[in-house]
Amino acid sequence: MSESPIPPQLEPMSRRPFSFYPPILNIEHNEWRFKKATWSEVLVANAKSDLEIWIPRRLLGEISSVDEPIMIVGLTRELEYRAGSVWPHERRVIQMPPPPMREAPRPEQAPAPPESRPLSAIRGRTDKTESRVSRLIAMLLGGVAVVLAFLLFIIHGGAFRTVKFTATDQDFLMLSRTDDYFSVVRKLGPPGEDRWREKSGELQYRALWYPERSYYIILLGTDRNDARYIGALDRNWRVIHYVDLPNGGTTASLMRGLQKF
Repeated sequence: MSESPIPPQLEPMSRRPFSFYPPILNIEHNEWRFKKATWSEVLVANAKSDLEIWIPRRLLGEISSVDEPIMIVGLTRELEYRAGSVWPHERRVIQMPPPPMREAPRPEQAPAPPESRPLSAIRGRTDKTESRVSRLIAMLLGGVAVVLAFLLFIIHGGAFRTVKFTATDQDFLMLSRTDDYFSVVRKLGPPGEDRWREKSGELQYRALWYPERSYYIILLGTDRNDARYIGALDRNWRVIHYVDLPNGGTTASLMRGLQKF
């Protein structure tokens, strides 16, 4: 493979480290440096493990114009590393086997025809069936009454007002990907908890918990002061907000893949 001059759209990659988005699967550290390029591929090296891989140019997307806290290089497909190369990642769906078919009864096992019964026996069986149906209807009506009573209690009690208050707090919509810790505090006030996942040399997450608002504000960066806003999670760690990236993507997949800490 003959080397070619670096095209203008790849020049930002040669000047400073960057991260791929979405990250390449099976590689833990997502920080890379540009090595060289050919007419069809680009060679990059992992900043932590010195692993070198070739990326086809056709799979490279937009490069972020804002490189703080780190420059982002978009990928047009989700990739995975295996056998020394990168491959398009395919999500496999396991098909469940169909339920076993029941064998048809053999002629010799066919049920015998019902015996003739007197009219009094048939009438007794009918009365028992009607009694069971009546009890079933009464049980259903009782269950519906219990559910309606529970709903009325919630609506007229204090629980409904509490849920409504939490849902209407959407002050996180004021935040953007340029907000750091200090601008978040200016807009939302100081958090009740401040968590930072320590892991040297990698992009880290900072979680700011606001108990009165019932949601977390998530920041991403290489250290506490450089971390920027990427979205918000509710008290159950579900995504309720994410931001757009300069390359046309979003932080939604980063937020959904974040494990609670």
